[in-house]
Amino acid sequence: MAHRARPLSPHLQIYKFRYTMGLSITHRLTGLALSVGSILFVCWLFALALGREAYGTALELLSLPLAKVIWAALIVCFCYHLANGIRHLAWDLGLGFEKRQARASGAAVVVATILLSALVLFFAFDLAGGSA
Repeated sequence: MAHRARPLSPHLQIYKFRYTMGLSITHRLTGLALSVGSILFVCWLFALALGREAYGTALELLSLPLAKVIWAALIVCFCYHLANGIRHLAWDLGLGFEKRQARASGAAVVVATILLSALVLFFAFDLAGGSA
């Protein structure tokens, strides 16, 4: 029996790149980013629990421009992961597998991510001009 040099399971060398593949890879990457980003959130909670001085120091660090960029990126990751997660839940119910439906739900994920991210960022960075 001749041994063929072929993969045991399909992967990127077999499939052409499609938008659904990009959405799937992005879903995994945003999940990873959110896992790493949760460390920042826990640090903020610890500072809050440690008292006024620790919280003040944490707020100074988290108010730096680089920290704001990281928070903004994590907000976008969260919004994407949420929207695409809902799409996956629909798939778990057996809905949306037809090519046209999959394309439409993929586009809906991108649009929902943009709109939800804009809304959350608007209020998260107090662009509404409110006072707290």
